[in-house]
Amino acid sequence: MPTDIVMPQMGESIFEGTITKWLKKAGDKVQRDEPLFEISTDKVDAEIPAPASGILQEIKAAEGSTVQVNSVVGIISDGDAAPAKAAPAAAAPAKPAPTKQEAPAAVAAPVAAAPAASVSDEADDVRSSPLVRKLAKEHSVDLAQVQGTGLGGRVTKQDILNFVEQGAPAPTASAPAAASRPAPAPTPAAAPIPGELVPLTKMRSIIAQRMIESRRTSAHVHCMFEVDMTRIANLRNKQKSGFEQRNGARLTFMPFFVRATIIALQQYPIINASLEGDSIRYHRNINVGIAVALDWGLIVPVLKNSDERNFLGLQRGITDLGERARGKKLLPTDIEGSTFTITNPGQFGAVFGLPIINQPNSAILGIGGIAKQPMVLTDENGGDSIAIRSVVHLTLGYDHRLIDGAVADQFMAYLKKVLENWNEDIG
Repeated sequence: MPTDIVMPQMGESIFEGTITKWLKKAGDKVQRDEPLFEISTDKVDAEIPAPASGILQEIKAAEGSTVQVNSVVGIISDGDAAPAKAAPAAAAPAKPAPTKQEAPAAVAAPVAAAPAASVSDEADDVRSSPLVRKLAKEHSVDLAQVQGTGLGGRVTKQDILNFVEQGAPAPTASAPAAASRPAPAPTPAAAPIPGELVPLTKMRSIIAQRMIESRRTSAHVHCMFEVDMTRIANLRNKQKSGFEQRNGARLTFMPFFVRATIIALQQYPIINASLEGDSIRYHRNINVGIAVALDWGLIVPVLKNSDERNFLGLQRGITDLGERARGKKLLPTDIEGSTFTITNPGQFGAVFGLPIINQPNSAILGIGGIAKQPMVLTDENGGDSIAIRSVVHLTLGYDHRLIDGAVADQFMAYLKKVLENWNEDIG
């Protein structure tokens, strides 16, 4: 019996979705739960799995079409029926068609010279998205050699970047030597042709709308503090290997920042509050939104009840949200309910940034890059010396309607103190 492929309902308040890409074409074999097509909604972009195994007999909704939830967008046959033609590529969508040709909001920082090993045909059998396969080809990475950390062993974009950074197996004698030449700088996927007019994707349109609304809503003010991260940097370098072996999770700097922020928010709850009309809502829990830069935009998944998690729980939660965001596995509930937001422009080399508040939050923390620099240190006797320290610049963007400058500075001073005098067990 044929199986209908329907546009899923990705949340109670979502009534339609736009098909941005079919990952299979009419006549292709599909396996149940294999990624079949990609959609974009008002809240998330997601990969939709096949509801059954068989042959993709017909595609009823072309790429770019916006359809109501529960509408039939394709048919999977049991393999006996001849495939029908796919929906015409030129079919006019109900709304302006999103396109993958948009330049990404943020791209990965340049990596070391890419290995020159040829991409094996086995890569086609590795569970991965088209974006991951394209990235693998750009860096001459054989997907069959990459250990996937995504759901069901899927290879993620981060897996590819980690593989390139760590270095792949040495190329064979017949392969050209890549070490003798620098790797080309990463380029945006399917970059638009100069002079071309490209419509906004749904995600980019929503980002634009929300950023303008935030600037119009909140009285934005920023303050920046310089923080000595040497203690934490040394601790991380010392315990990183053991932490990963014990817990099966990478040890990054982000959980240090999140944990320290939680401690500071508990001391200054107004920073975790929101305005509701003429009243202030003091939130019972701390739900930290963590901005994730994607090749096609930006999204802020939320670490719910983060104040109830230990250090390891924070690290695992941050990793999980990041991987699911890049793999288009987030649900609408994953990006709702934040009470405070953290963004990390430093991962791309920024010294600091002036982030826009994520409504309805009243504040957002921007993390700059951690870099070594000379600092003047004063000992307990008042003597000065110069030393090389690992330093980060933290910026707090806050709503002056709710938060006074003195309170914002006190919050940041407390956050600085927690980070510079870190004394918690990381597990």
